[in-house]
Amino acid sequence: MHPFHHAQSQPNKPAYIMAGSGEAVTYGELDARSNQGAQLFRALGLQAGDVIAILMDNNARFFEIAWAAQRAGLYFTCVSTKLTPAEVEYIVKDCGAKALIVSPALDAVAQAVAPLIPGVRLFRVGGGKDGFEDFEAARAAMPTTPIADETAGSDMLYSSGTTGRPKGVKPALSGGPIDAPHALQMMAMGLFGFSGDSVYLSPAPLYHAAPLRWCMTVHKLGGTVIVMEKFDPEAALALIEKYGVTCGQFVPTHFVRMLKLPPEVRAKYDVSSITSAVHAAAPCPVPVKEQMIAWWGPVIFEYYAGTEGNGFCWINSDNWLAHKGSVGQAVLGELRICDEAGEPVPVRTEGTVYFANGPAVNYHNAPDKTAESYNQHGWTTLGDVGWVDEEGYLYLTDRKSFMIISGGVNIYPQEIENLLITHPKVADAAVVGAPHEEMGEQVVAVIQPLDPSVDQASLAEELMAFVRANLSHVKSPKRIDFMAELPRHPTGKLYKRLIRDAYWGKGEGGIV
Repeated sequence: MHPFHHAQSQPNKPAYIMAGSGEAVTYGELDARSNQGAQLFRALGLQAGDVIAILMDNNARFFEIAWAAQRAGLYFTCVSTKLTPAEVEYIVKDCGAKALIVSPALDAVAQAVAPLIPGVRLFRVGGGKDGFEDFEAARAAMPTTPIADETAGSDMLYSSGTTGRPKGVKPALSGGPIDAPHALQMMAMGLFGFSGDSVYLSPAPLYHAAPLRWCMTVHKLGGTVIVMEKFDPEAALALIEKYGVTCGQFVPTHFVRMLKLPPEVRAKYDVSSITSAVHAAAPCPVPVKEQMIAWWGPVIFEYYAGTEGNGFCWINSDNWLAHKGSVGQAVLGELRICDEAGEPVPVRTEGTVYFANGPAVNYHNAPDKTAESYNQHGWTTLGDVGWVDEEGYLYLTDRKSFMIISGGVNIYPQEIENLLITHPKVADAAVVGAPHEEMGEQVVAVIQPLDPSVDQASLAEELMAFVRANLSHVKSPKRIDFMAELPRHPTGKLYKRLIRDAYWGKGEGGIV
């Protein structure tokens, strides 16, 4: 299925509603505007296989652009709104985007990026400004009929690597019709109970893989998406009641924030319409999930997968209650837990999580990173560590070694360490994730100062400002501690686990 089918059968049904403004875009409007967008892309000279980049907040025009690209056979790269201009520049150049479309909320970053990407056509929704053309005006001049050479496009999203350098995941285009069935569509119906009657709450940024793909899957099925411009726990409950929301995709931080509402606030709202609350992106603490199931009922589903799409694990509430802490059994690919030599290990033995006989992994312009994701058997990994039980349920014990997951956002320490070590007052630096009640983890930098007698409070403030000036704020340490000497081997290897474990209560003493 495809939105154009629903535009023909139920043109006045809302494809999505913006929660804050209340603006509704019907399937008829989505179809017409995405046709015009596809016509515009062809008029600009973009052909199947070309790339556009979208740098937008949760804006009402987001899906109109994404579906225009999809039906024009284009790749659409949705860029995080949390990145610095240099980081946006890298992604726009690396993906080979021929056009960049931004929203007013990103004006400051857009203006800084514009001179760094010569040759890229620049558009802005909400009116043209400072070198950015008016996207809606350009689109309005185009016919609402489909282009003559429709073919299915795809997202091309970026998944950061262990070095912190983003990696583009560029799936091969099918060359087939725009309404061809998709694996996620089948999973949404078969595993999570999505249908054309679904009312789906999307509480997260649309540039993320999960919100983007789940929302567009709901559009394929003919349901209605409720888009939150920004997550607020009580607002989410109010929207569930107001629209009779049946399903949604969350991260554990959303659960935590809703659970922390006063009991009388939680009790105000009727959430009985929910039949499928899906969560992923970060490990969910067992007590949090227990409380959510007790509150919402056995409607909590979890999956484990990556932007790369090389495998998929799934678990429902009943199976989770019998296997607490598990992220499920494989439904796409076959689980293999391997040692450092890439060989399988027995059940209940920790190792690197691989998928066998699943889709291939191929990182754009990064053959070395692609090679690193495979072992000698041809199995692929995202670098996560875990174990399986006798029934094949997967339990994650680490995430990409020392990757930090804060509020569902992946943060890679090495990029921050590489910056900190360039500061003239820093001799060595380690960045780890420490427990945080609401966000899951918070970024902590542990510094070995060049001058042991330095005033640590002043240096901490200086380093905080230094990082914020060079990296996006989500990567900035929320805490800076100091050590006289970091536990580094003479070969140069940093025993980061010794540092991290102290914060997680696994060490014999504190860091400081």
